[in-house]
Amino acid sequence: MYRFFIKPFLFCFTPETAHTIAFKALQLLRYIPFLRRILKSYYRVDSPVLKRSLWGIDFPNPVGLAAGFDKNALRINEFDALGFGFIEIGTLTPKAQPGNDKPRLFRLTADEAIINRMGFNNDGVAEAVERLKKRNPGIIVGGNIGKNKVTPNEDSLSDYLYCFHALKNDVDYFVVNVSSPNTPGLRELQEKGPLLHLLKSINDVNNQSALRKPILLKIAPDLTNEQLDDIVEIVKATGIDGVIATNTTISRADLLTPSATVEAMGAGGLSGKPVRDRSTEVIRYIHKKAKGTIPIIGVGGIHSAEDAYEKLKAGASLVQVYTGFIYEGPELVKRINKYLVKHAL
Repeated sequence: MYRFFIKPFLFCFTPETAHTIAFKALQLLRYIPFLRRILKSYYRVDSPVLKRSLWGIDFPNPVGLAAGFDKNALRINEFDALGFGFIEIGTLTPKAQPGNDKPRLFRLTADEAIINRMGFNNDGVAEAVERLKKRNPGIIVGGNIGKNKVTPNEDSLSDYLYCFHALKNDVDYFVVNVSSPNTPGLRELQEKGPLLHLLKSINDVNNQSALRKPILLKIAPDLTNEQLDDIVEIVKATGIDGVIATNTTISRADLLTPSATVEAMGAGGLSGKPVRDRSTEVIRYIHKKAKGTIPIIGVGGIHSAEDAYEKLKAGASLVQVYTGFIYEGPELVKRINKYLVKHAL
């Protein structure tokens, strides 16, 4: 139904408008409870094979919704009805911010990809906290946190700690995002010195909390192997709990979309099928380098059950979808979980 009816309709609109329409449609599930139950019974795949226990959290299945789709925690209950094992909100910043100027979201349909330069547009962490308090029990939610655009890098720690304190009672795990290409200077925080200081400081505060929460680092696919070596070292040195591999790429290599069209879209992070192989390479490299001691959430270019399986085989413990969800619809989550039941790892 999605591929033949809903997707063609949504793709008649600009990507950001289509996103708004989809969110409005999902809101219907809030007011028609029996429809939510029908969808959940259709999309949810329940099997002991799918269950994952990680960081003391029991995931009903290993397929999550990546950050960026429900930035503001608006549709957590609705996405849960579509079969996801967990949902990651954000990236959230201390203060609300509009993000970059529109247009800032572009489809590359020939590549089944997206370019975005959203720029951490969000309603601010306080708004998200209020919405999180209304979510249905049992839904696992991760909080992806960042810094405001106007905050200089040397003061970025205060923004991350602000978000951490605001969210710590209402999310199940945290993701420190220093890898988005759409906030000026943010990726400089991936350098070894600043990153070591940032993560150690956040985790020191975390370790002093009455209820410690897992902290993960989201990394870019554009890092060299030497930089990935540093990531492994930093994760171990700071004691954080894992890595999300990977964010969007700034590469434009080997695209089917004409180069003139891509250039006209401008800067931004590329997601979807073109990042699939590099994301898997990063997962495999970190898993091997760390000898399997660093839990990894694999994300990037998952458009099929086989894509998800490949990332799990490469060393990921969980996976997330974003662009694949846009192109394939909620049926993708069901297909992945059914495939994993049949091909149990």
